Amino acid sequence: MPIERRPLREQIKDELLERLGRGEFAADEPINENRMAADLGVSRTPLREALIALEREGVIRSERGKGFRFAPLSRKEFLDLSTIVREMESLALRLTDPAFLVSIAPRLLAEARGFPDQRAAYAVLERYDDEWHELLTSGCPNERLLDMIGSLKLTMHRYERVVVGDQDVLERSAAEHERIAECLLAGDVEGAVDALKTNWASGSERIMERFDLDRRPAAEPTPS
Repeated sequence: MPIERRPLREQIKDELLERLGRGEFAADEPINENRMAADLGVSRTPLREALIALEREGVIRSERGKGFRFAPLSRKEFLDLSTIVREMESLALRLTDPAFLVSIAPRLLAEARGFPDQRAAYAVLERYDDEWHELLTSGCPNERLLDMIGSLKLTMHRYERVVVGDQDVLERSAAEHERIAECLLAGDVEGAVDALKTNWASGSERIMERFDLDRRPAAEPTPS
């Protein structure tokens, strides 16, 4: 087993974000630190450090005398996260060697076209989209930037899983991904960045449509 050289608090933070993205914690759920530390097999000190770090990112809230709890879902937060990740991925593309982007463009294009269905369960689309975007940004030399993108995406998945649900069927953004790959194949990095931003904007809109739909007040019964 390779030795993990990152601080334990960062490993705990990533594990909590993974579980949050899988929907294991409910919005506004209080956190029992003793139970969570035992479940993770760590002491309370690094766990508390991880919780404080997540609080700074808005994932967790603390109340005096009441401890920590997972933050409730917020429409504004999801839009803010989407904007941040969009700009971070755009920066990652700009930092990548253009020759590397040209070299991976055929694979990106093939994978965008090779996905078998135009519509699929959200869990399938999430996995496909994550892997495609990871390949897209894999040549970025700034590892810290990539870590931040990954961390924020896990927080976004928390929203998507709650609002959409693993088995709900959605349209995938094949044409948008193809456009990004085609720009890279032509050596047009800025065109790819513009297409990437369009992809993020339309993806966010699809989730927000579900978010708003799920939160509409129930219709009043029609008088007989």
